[in-house]
Amino acid sequence: MDGPGPGPGTLIGREPEIRRLETLVGRIASGAGDTLLFTGDPGVGKTALLDQAAALATGAGAGVLRATGAQFEADISYAALHQLLQPCLPELDQLDAVKPQLAGALKVALGLGTGPAPTRLLAANAVLELLRRAAGERPLLLVVDDPQWLDRASALVLGMVARRLTGMPVALLAACRTGEADFFDQGNPPTVQVAPLPERAAAELLAGRHPEMAPRVRRRLLDAALGNPLALLELPLPLGDLTTAGTLPTALPLTDRLQRVFSSRVRELPDSAYELLVLSALDGQADLRVVRAVAADRGGEGLAPAEHAGLVRVDESAGRLTFRHPLIQAAVVELSTSDQRRRAHTVLAARFAHCQPERHAWHLAEATEKPDEQVAALLDDVAHRNLRRGDYTGAVAKLLRAAQLSPPGRVRSGRLAEAAYLGSLVTGDLRDAPGLIERARSAHPGPDEPLVATVATAYRLLHGDGDVDTAHRLLTTALRERPTPPHDTDGGQVRVEALHTLTMICSAGGRAELWPPLHRALDDLPPPAPAELTLPARTLSDLARHTPETLALADTAVTGLGYEISPARIVRTATAAAPLDRLPACREALQRVVRHGREGGAVTSAIEALFLLAQDAFDTGRWDEARQLSGEGLELCSVHGYALLSWTGRLTGALLAAARGDFEAAADTARDMDAWAAPRRAGIVNSYASHVRSLTALGRGEFDTAFRNASAVSPAGTFAPYAPHALAVFHDLVEAAVHTGRDAEARAHLAAARGHHLDSLSPRLRLIVLAGEALTAPGTSEESAESALEAVILAPETGQHPFDLARVQLGHGSHLRRLKRIADARRHLAEAAEIFRGLGATPWTARADRELRATGITVSTTADSGLGALTPQQRQIAHLAAAGHTNKEIAARLFLSPRTVAAHLYQVFPKLGITSRAALRDALGAGGES
Repeated sequence: MDGPGPGPGTLIGREPEIRRLETLVGRIASGAGDTLLFTGDPGVGKTALLDQAAALATGAGAGVLRATGAQFEADISYAALHQLLQPCLPELDQLDAVKPQLAGALKVALGLGTGPAPTRLLAANAVLELLRRAAGERPLLLVVDDPQWLDRASALVLGMVARRLTGMPVALLAACRTGEADFFDQGNPPTVQVAPLPERAAAELLAGRHPEMAPRVRRRLLDAALGNPLALLELPLPLGDLTTAGTLPTALPLTDRLQRVFSSRVRELPDSAYELLVLSALDGQADLRVVRAVAADRGGEGLAPAEHAGLVRVDESAGRLTFRHPLIQAAVVELSTSDQRRRAHTVLAARFAHCQPERHAWHLAEATEKPDEQVAALLDDVAHRNLRRGDYTGAVAKLLRAAQLSPPGRVRSGRLAEAAYLGSLVTGDLRDAPGLIERARSAHPGPDEPLVATVATAYRLLHGDGDVDTAHRLLTTALRERPTPPHDTDGGQVRVEALHTLTMICSAGGRAELWPPLHRALDDLPPPAPAELTLPARTLSDLARHTPETLALADTAVTGLGYEISPARIVRTATAAAPLDRLPACREALQRVVRHGREGGAVTSAIEALFLLAQDAFDTGRWDEARQLSGEGLELCSVHGYALLSWTGRLTGALLAAARGDFEAAADTARDMDAWAAPRRAGIVNSYASHVRSLTALGRGEFDTAFRNASAVSPAGTFAPYAPHALAVFHDLVEAAVHTGRDAEARAHLAAARGHHLDSLSPRLRLIVLAGEALTAPGTSEESAESALEAVILAPETGQHPFDLARVQLGHGSHLRRLKRIADARRHLAEAAEIFRGLGATPWTARADRELRATGITVSTTADSGLGALTPQQRQIAHLAAAGHTNKEIAARLFLSPRTVAAHLYQVFPKLGITSRAALRDALGAGGES
């Protein structure tokens, strides 16, 4: 809130802002939703403008819903959303009758019902539907003051709602301080900067309130206030008669001194009014029913003295009390003693004991001075309830407070350790973990620390320091010494987290000897073991020796991602499915994880999702997108200290550099990988380096170097156990072997692939196997192998991996040219060159062009228009659009978003020299695909 000001209709110097508000209200009346954000310094008059907007909306026949952020309620999930939607809650029952899923989600979020935790998107959709129904009777204006102090859960949902009001008779107006974070951070709403009043308007405001003020005093105050309405209105108050005497103190109350003005006015209140004011300040929602009930019990004048002093306003229609400025609220709390605050929290806890358990637990915790396990347990329960609702940050805060209230011992240690682990895993606060872990150990010294403390330590060692062996030793020892009892006293989920962390440690180490303890621990679990553990343990260890059960488990898990709400489980499933080339089917779920992280959710999961999406984009030929995604993930790694994770993102960047001919950058990254991995024995990062070097060497035409690097991951003729990255360099090894005359090694490697049925894992791997067999098959079998390869090349699903397809066609076309089958060679080589050129794979384009010239074709190296300028994906989209498919249909078919399809078409039209979709068929020549 901002300071006091003239009432609606009499604001001085705010004509441009009022015209903007009139436009906003007019848009609501016409049924066009909109958003508007006022920003400005404290006291500049933003709240007065919100009051003006509410008056304009009411006058136009619109309804007004209001909420105000409160510092002291920022830890209560969905408190602000409940405050905003309170008048609409009767509509929930009607919504429940037609859309029970949305109504149920909103009831859970608001603490009015029980059920599975709603995702932010589901909660936002429920709010939108509720508003849509409420606006059916009359348009609505949502007014949100001080959004920087909203609880995080409400802020995230309102941010999503604000971006989805188009076409609804609902508008959202908010006001926040300049530079403060708010729920619009991820959007780009129309914003009005509320500036200080111009000199003339400031003088008019001051003269209107203090017409008798001496000219010299007025000039001094105008110079000191610099157009800030709050300062103009408040500065004269402590001066008394000095405003007419013309003599002022040397130092006038400004900024910090304004706080002193508020403090002095608070001190003048009777004790009974002040205690009610403390209670109101700590309540956050300042519910008049609560305040008046307490006042009735205690007698006295109630809040009347505070109202008369201009410290608070009472809104009878909303049943709320509001402070005229947040500094007043802060001053009230600052001036209170610890005993006064505890008494207020005790009263509030009692008031909410039977109706709002989360607020009851929080206030009870704040009222408690000494360790009290009963109170700590209540807050611990609220923390885990927050987890189930997706409010991870709130859960960590409450766990930390519960730990403070826990008596020294194993329980306090466990809560501190769980906060450390959740902070690392979810919110990305890896650097805060060591301090919390040390506090956990101090709370319960000795060898039998809680398992979650060991998990937190191992997680930090792995991701922060990359200390694979120490992390492995800690976890395996803890799991061995704490075999799973009939009733897992550490909590089943803690053991799941321990085993998942151990899986990541084993994968990072890339050594066979690390895995057996994990497999033994998994075998000890009571059946059925969770898929989130068993699937990664299989695909990240010895994928070549997969079983049909593994594939079935993977496909079932990937299919279930559409209903999964846990970012961690989504990422774990996608990570396990990535070696199986199943990332396109995980794309939508991973994008949800990224959006969740960008909006303040699970940061660590968002980093992992960004890198998985970047890998998918590289594999499927969306290379600019791959660079952007990996760059975003790397920036987050740098901010949060995730060293090990960063190498996954740098791998994609290095492969892009190698494919596009930036060999020096690729080589530098490979050197960095080896230098980091060697002392830490992080074998997976060494494999990354070998992969980068093999692709770089292939791009340079240095095939012997490529063979040595690819076979360093796993020797030719075998897929070594516990070397899952061997599948990633499978193509490199076969291609390099063929080019260096190592036909026997190539055939042995292909035979091993056939023996392990790798060709059945995905269309990409089948393409590579068939391509290698066509190049190395003996004469009698060559025709059959070539026929199978041709069929796979033409298969639609093969085109989803354009770089691999073009490499196959380049090798096959070169082979056909040497056999003097020029026409067939030209076809494959031309298609390969076209794909490489579209991708920007410069060295590979040059190789394909050289081969084409050798067939007698004159190659043009410029293709900035026409069909040759289209990337493979743009060509697919153009053909489908020409056939009459909508953007949504094309998106579903190619595993893209409709927005991405539209962006590609926007680029296609100028390349083809057309301006409309209708002209696509003629421009493409052969018509569209069905």
